[in-house]
Amino acid sequence: MPSEAVQCKPLEVVVSDRGIERAIKMLKRKLASEGVLRELKMRRHYMKPSVKRRKKQAEAARRRRKRAKLDAAPPKG
Repeated sequence: MPSEAVQCKPLEVVVSDRGIERAIKMLKRKLASEGVLRELKMRRHYMKPSVKRRKKQAEAARRRRKRAKLDAAPPKG
């Protein structure tokens, strides 16, 4: 048994009288909030470690710029 075992709870969607379409929509929303779709897209193709590092740094810089922009904006109202 590996020492780094990850405990995962299964994603469950209850199909009620509202119909299967609503249940599918709820499942998609849960998958998106858990980050499953993003992980799937990332793992679809191999990315070299150097490219992965650059992409991670670019994402961090984008988040910093966004946060700085929000902090510098005058309050509305």
